[in-house]
Parts: sequence; structure tokens; C-alpha cells
Amino acid sequence: MVSRIHQVEQLKTNIPGIEARTLVSNHHFPRHSHDQFGIGVIAFGAQRSWSGVGPVQAGAGDVIMSNPGEIHDGVPLDGDVRGWRMLYFDPAVLVREVEEEIVGQVEIVHPVVHDPLLAGHFAQLFGCLTASRSDGLARDENLLRSLMYLLRQHGMARPSSSGPSPSVAKAIQRLESAPETSISLAELAALSGISRFQLLRGFARDIGITPHAYLVQRRVLLVRRFLADGQTPAQAAVRAGFADQSHMTRAFVRQFGITPGRYRAAVA
Repeated sequence: MVSRIHQVEQLKTNIPGIEARTLVSNHHFPRHSHDQFGIGVIAFGAQRSWSGVGPVQAGAGDVIMSNPGEIHDGVPLDGDVRGWRMLYFDPAVLVREVEEEIVGQVEIVHPVVHDPLLAGHFAQLFGCLTASRSDGLARDENLLRSLMYLLRQHGMARPSSSGPSPSVAKAIQRLESAPETSISLAELAALSGISRFQLLRGFARDIGITPHAYLVQRRVLLVRRFLADGQTPAQAAVRAGFADQSHMTRAFVRQFGITPGRYRAAVA
């Protein structure tokens, strides 16, 4: 039996709205999403992932990326350890940085690319953002250059018609508007105007996970926000609607790979 290896470090960055994380792990991340743009580079090892464009694989040197709300997972190949570094950008930060050059909403096209130039830009940017002392001008140049290259080479305008079906969209709107409050599948289906089974099937088709899994993820994102504001894990669990702190902690680790306490210590 392969022993579990999971080492994660949440790093402070010198720009609000950008998070940095390093991981060395053979952890299997279940299907989940983030409310941020994610970009990272595999340092060693390899993993396969489920994505909106189908299964993909990433190995050493490959750049891995995700859009806000995009469902994905991560499974180490053959159970071996892989290591990678990630930067997560709040959408408002990304828009602010590129709005002079790119108009409208954008999205990243490919979840995995082999692009040594982008990987090099990422390495420089990661170093600038996580340095205890950094030259502001060099950091700003690296940030803009990296984002512009990323979006011009691997991005596209977000189609206005993209998104789930109207019935699933209604359910999502309810889950996102009040994730801290409980709701039954029957109530959610009634709001959507379809049967419970149609809702389950529609969620699986359009989103890739169940309504309950989506709700848990929204609650985890609430917890992340509360922790960043300085609240304790116990306080965050209650406010986000979790039954107890242990339930919240398990969900948080599954999604982010780090405990709520360590995340709070790094970013609060």
C-alpha cells in the first residue's frame, strides 16, 4: 500500500488578490472548482485530470490552468508523488491588469499546455510575488507580461452564450446566493421547474458534479473568505453552514489541499 504524502505551503504574496501555493503530494483531488484563475507549473511527476475538454495529462514542465468556476480534479499517475507551484488570481485583479489591452471577459482555452516560455514567465512571476522584498517595477512588469502572454497565446473571449442550461442556471443561482442555508433537492428542483432526476442529470451534464457537491464547494469558498478576514476555523464553519468544524476541515482540505488553520495563518 502506497503511503500518503502531502506537503503544502501557502505563501504570502505582495499583491492583494493573488495567492501562491506549493505542493508535493500523491493526494487525489476530487472534482472541484475555484472562484479564481489558476496557473501553475508541474515541477516533477505527472498527473491526469478531468476537465471540460475531456481527460488531460500534465508532466514535468507543463503549465496547468483553470478558469473561475471550472470543474476539474487531479490524480497522480500510478500513485506517484508530483510537485507543482500555483498562483491564483481573483478575476478582478486579472481584469484590472489587462483591461487597457483586452476588452471584455476572457477565459483560458486549454487546461494543460507545454509552453516553455510561459513556464519561464511563471517562474519569474512566482519569485517576484513571494519575495519578502521585491522591486515594485520589476514585479509589475512580470505580472503584466505574464498575463498578456497567457491570454494572447492561450486565451479567448468568453462566449456570451456559454453556460449551463436555464434550469440548471436557476439552481446554481440559488446555491450561490445563499450557500450557508440548507435546501432540499425537491426545493431546488421546484425552483428550476424540472424534476429532481432531471436536475441531477442536468447538473452532471452541464457542471460535472452533483448539486450537493456544488453547494459544499460554495461553502468552502465562503470559509476561505472568512479565514482571510481573520475569523477562526470554528467561526467560519458555522457562518458557512457546515454541520461542524471537522466536516468543514475535511471539505477544505479536499478542495485546497491545506488545512483551514494553516491557510488562515498564511493569509489573514
